[in-house]
Amino acid sequence: METKISNSKTELRAKIRTALEKISPAVRAVESIELCERLKAQMPSAHTILFFAPLPDELDVWPLLELSLALGNHCALPFFDAEKKTYGAKIIGRLATDIVTGKFGVREPAASCAEILLNQFDLVLVPGLAFDLSGNRLGRGRGFYDRLLAEISGIKCGVAYDFQLLESIPTELHDAKVDFMLTPSRCLRRKS
Repeated sequence: METKISNSKTELRAKIRTALEKISPAVRAVESIELCERLKAQMPSAHTILFFAPLPDELDVWPLLELSLALGNHCALPFFDAEKKTYGAKIIGRLATDIVTGKFGVREPAASCAEILLNQFDLVLVPGLAFDLSGNRLGRGRGFYDRLLAEISGIKCGVAYDFQLLESIPTELHDAKVDFMLTPSRCLRRKS
């Protein structure tokens, strides 16, 4: 049974990656702006926020990180702890000095940034290849974000293009859920 689910997830990842490759930079830019505007309206009470550093095929939430820092919010990014082989989170204060390229080629906080406990967040922005209406998330396949999300507090908000929000996706017991799914055109609370 697990092999069947794993194979279904692998097939869905390939399908979503193919669709992501077809998105032009212009469409990504416009939809990223729309998503950031929608997210700004949804997060006025969030003061401690875990962002993610978007990959080239993901919606760009980086401008919202810059704005949140300017407004004085506590902003953090995940970092890979090579010793523990897990992700944690560190507070960032200045993008110009606090960001480095991490182990997997993803921007993350510099070693000099202070670590923050995972139970301190009001809002957690969550990347994924797909989400479904029940809040299930399809990640990139290594399980790092699932382990991080299992430990973290705050409202978990999946961030995706509209086509990445599906009726249902294959899941396993270890797969973490999100509370909301946010796309450029809508914000949905997960079904109970």
